Amino acid sequence: MDRDEPIAKKAYYSIGEVCDLSGLKPHVLRYWETQFELLRPTKNRAGNRVFRQKEIELILLVKHLLYEKKFTIDGARQRLLDMRKAGEIAEEGKERVGRDFLMGLKTELLQIKEVLDAPPSRLES
Repeated sequence: MDRDEPIAKKAYYSIGEVCDLSGLKPHVLRYWETQFELLRPTKNRAGNRVFRQKEIELILLVKHLLYEKKFTIDGARQRLLDMRKAGEIAEEGKERVGRDFLMGLKTELLQIKEVLDAPPSRLES
């Protein structure tokens, strides 16, 4: 996957699609909106959140800071502000998307391999 290429060819993603892409629950994404001023998805006419590529990149960056780097919410918020001032958010976000996408793809391929490597069922004869 090219780093400049979006996860999929869509302009907007629903909260369910973002949850599938990020591995997070909807309530986590809604909570993060209250904690990180940079994370403000727009809402459609029906009032549903719609996320763009840049919001997905930011979500994956926040997830990385909180879950992998073990930052607190306050620490992650400060790190994002520091990254924003230094102009690093966009590049780091794209890097997160690439890594997370590839890890998800690897997991799916390994699951398919397990199915293909499984011995044939006795019912198939």
